[in-house]
Amino acid sequence: MTERTIIRVSEVMKKDFDMVDGLMSVSEAVSTMKHVDTKCVLVDKRHANDVFGMVLISDVAREVLAKDRAPERVNVYEIMTKPVMTVPPDLDIRYCARLFERFGLSRAPVEENGKIVGVVSLTDMVLKGLCASL
Repeated sequence: MTERTIIRVSEVMKKDFDMVDGLMSVSEAVSTMKHVDTKCVLVDKRHANDVFGMVLISDVAREVLAKDRAPERVNVYEIMTKPVMTVPPDLDIRYCARLFERFGLSRAPVEENGKIVGVVSLTDMVLKGLCASL
């Protein structure tokens, strides 16, 4: 029997991501995005006992664009998902994919020791993980 190679989330995640303040307007958050390939912005904790949030590009499209709201008048906190489910960097991508399927996720922040170290998506797991092992 051959042993299966384990591919970890840390091997496929995007290490560059955008972190914004929840009080920022959606317009400011989108215009400051440097890493558009993550298709999201993470929302920083307000204090030590807070949790991270996240806004997907699809959230902006659904909650601002489709509803014809002015992006400069909508704050990030109004449309963000919080709390957001995070995954550890040492998680096997097979289990991460199962987690995403169970909870209907397309991407999640990768958290290590209370800090965000990256963002992982289904696309990352398939294209960088699964396809690389074939």
